[in-house]
Amino acid sequence: MADNQPRLRQLSVPDEATGQRLDLFLAQQLGEVSRSRVQLLLQQGSVLVDGKLAKSSRKVRGGESISILGDPQPPPLHAMAEAIPLEIVYEDQDLAVVNKPAGMMVHAGSGATEDARNRGTLVNALLHHLRELSSSSGPLRPGIVHRLDKQTSGLIVVAKNDLAHARLASMFSRRQVRKLYLTLVQGELAQEGTVNASISRDVVRRTRMTTRREGGRSAVSHWEVLRRIQGPYGRFTLASVRIETGRTHQIRVHMASLGHPVVGDMLYGASSEIVPLPEGTKRGLQRLTLGRNFLHAAELEFAHPVTGERLSLVSNLPVDLKDFMAQLAGSADRNALK
Repeated sequence: MADNQPRLRQLSVPDEATGQRLDLFLAQQLGEVSRSRVQLLLQQGSVLVDGKLAKSSRKVRGGESISILGDPQPPPLHAMAEAIPLEIVYEDQDLAVVNKPAGMMVHAGSGATEDARNRGTLVNALLHHLRELSSSSGPLRPGIVHRLDKQTSGLIVVAKNDLAHARLASMFSRRQVRKLYLTLVQGELAQEGTVNASISRDVVRRTRMTTRREGGRSAVSHWEVLRRIQGPYGRFTLASVRIETGRTHQIRVHMASLGHPVVGDMLYGASSEIVPLPEGTKRGLQRLTLGRNFLHAAELEFAHPVTGERLSLVSNLPVDLKDFMAQLAGSADRNALK
């Protein structure tokens, strides 16, 4: 039979620790436990000093015996509504399509346990603006069927009930949703092409994905060049990318694998600053920093999961990205690049 008894740890206070606050002493002794989790242990009554409950501010004395019963148990985290501005481009009783700004996380991470970590996300905004959301993805991710990276802007569809959620999830899984992105990459990309390269997590840098490992998940991206920029900052290519699959960082990884990282994407090899060529330096042009990935989810097309009606949604390139392209081209007018 499995042992379900709480874990018991015993500590003895050395003389030199006399006068320290109990919470600080425990945080030093329990290297694997953060101070906030130590506070949680104390609040839960899981810490005894010489057999008695103690407050976190209590001063310890040499020779005292401290018993720690169990591990900190943070309360389950639920997303909360926040009055965050949100651009809803389509909505009916079953779903909504939102134009997510860059810099906004879709939902809090599974490891988030502090209220501050569960703020400012798309989910927080959705809970304020929409009456209901599907529950299929759990209390942290209500309504979320697919995701966009934090620094990617553009269209994302959310489900308002579990039936729509299940059908949308099936459509994404069966590649029945047309997803098209706009991206600016460094260098001169070939006019069109396809990357069919599986994606895995990088074994060395765990925040990265890679196409260089065998056994990854299949991933297919089709690109087509829309515009080439050759200006005082060098050569860049604006392309549309249609993805058949939806793997983590897919477009970013695939473009980097071609030797043309997405502008601003330092995780996959893009320059942190774009330096003007000698001619640009003579004109007094400054180094440019985008501050985000130049990646925008521009089009979504799919059959409505309940009515079957064909939905086609479009989001134009954001102003910040248009302005950045105008700077790269040496033009002060972004309209010249439309």
